[in-house]
Amino acid sequence: MSPIQIILTIAAYFAVLFTVSYIAGKKSDNAGFFVGNRKSLWFVVAFAMIGSSISGVTFVSVPGMVGAGAFSYLQMVLGFVFGQALIAFVLVPLFYRMRLTSIYEYLDNRFGVSSHRTGAWFFFISKMLGAAVRLFLVCLTLQLLVFEPLQLPFALNVACTVALVWLYTFRSGVKSLIWTDSLKTFCLIASVGLCIYFVAKDLGLTFGGLFATVTDSEMSKMFFFDDFNDKRFFFKQFLAGVFTMIAMTGLDQDMMQRNLSCRNSRDSQKNILTGSVMQFFINLLFLVLGVLLYTFTAQRGVANPAKSDELFPMIATGDYFPAIVGVLFIVGLISSAYATAGSALTALTTSFTIDIVGTEGKSETTVRSLRKRIHAAMAFVMGVVIFVFNMLNNTTVIDAVYTLASYTYGPILGMFAFGIFTKKQVRDCFVPLVAIVSPVLCFVLQRNSEVWFNGYQFSYELLILNALFTFVGMLALSKKKERI
Repeated sequence: MSPIQIILTIAAYFAVLFTVSYIAGKKSDNAGFFVGNRKSLWFVVAFAMIGSSISGVTFVSVPGMVGAGAFSYLQMVLGFVFGQALIAFVLVPLFYRMRLTSIYEYLDNRFGVSSHRTGAWFFFISKMLGAAVRLFLVCLTLQLLVFEPLQLPFALNVACTVALVWLYTFRSGVKSLIWTDSLKTFCLIASVGLCIYFVAKDLGLTFGGLFATVTDSEMSKMFFFDDFNDKRFFFKQFLAGVFTMIAMTGLDQDMMQRNLSCRNSRDSQKNILTGSVMQFFINLLFLVLGVLLYTFTAQRGVANPAKSDELFPMIATGDYFPAIVGVLFIVGLISSAYATAGSALTALTTSFTIDIVGTEGKSETTVRSLRKRIHAAMAFVMGVVIFVFNMLNNTTVIDAVYTLASYTYGPILGMFAFGIFTKKQVRDCFVPLVAIVSPVLCFVLQRNSEVWFNGYQFSYELLILNALFTFVGMLALSKKKERI
């Protein structure tokens, strides 16, 4: 695809996106921005959440990962489904009963202001880095396909990318995100489904042939019970999926902001359970596409790229298929990337406004003005972080940021677990220290696990240990007198 074709594709997509955002954002107030006035339809939220849960990184990476990991990722996705059920029946009733706008207000009510601010700051760091990394990878793709051929600088690329995210979210936040994310989900599913169709058609596969090709391939192996030390071992992946889902959805302001926009807790539960089933099948589609892509390169004698992440982009935007496949790839990538970035920017604005700056005692007009300034500031910070990633120009930095982002959810998970499953109060002023020490202990364990534990390699289950350390630390800080 030429740069002009890509620009026209993106422009057409955003023309539709801004139209949806404008219509959905009419007569929006602060309650509309933060929780959609709690009037969102549950089935619309369920559909929209697919676009938010699947990032541009997932869109690019999951098809390529089958080469080394087969379908082992589905073990973790099964854990996601179980984790969603726990969120629906444990956290959702609690949050609705307390009428929370920011879920970290729970920590203030339960323990005190230090715990509240600790949860909010950990979320802020994690979400800002995670969202910036995801947009950075999209910027790299756009730089390669559009900006470099037109001899335009990376700084302009970043400015345009972040500005687009800011523009369609500043008006009404969650109220418009529900509908724009629904559009993105439709584009995402359509792009993956049609890509599968075109690749299968080129390989001469009927539906039955496609099914046989996938099931007969060694890359479709799903369950791994053989080696406990293997990162793909079933119980590692499943349990990590359960707790990752609880931490990164149930205790994430970004994801729960949409769930709390439903009319009541029962509608929110239906949304979560329905969405979890749909997400399982969408992830399955990505893995099926991966098997077909590797089958295509093997049959056509095409050399696989050194990095598996580059497989889907290389095939989709090359001259192997009709131009529509490249268009579908660009639309799917943009849809998944901007869905994640837009919701993250809204959640960061909400959490920073309510949890860190504070809105108590302020008028509606004052809060609106404050929220708009913070929203613009969050977009600016995100742009700066993306630009710094590019200056460092080191993929290990990206890996480190993802690791750091997963670490920051551990203390949040431990704090909420302690609050929900015990009735103890803690010395609130020391909670930030516990939240810092826990990830440090996890880092030490991860770096030395193979030596200390006979070759054992930590995978995502490190999140569970992180939360456990926080739980134990808060238990050590507990005091007899309960907070009233």
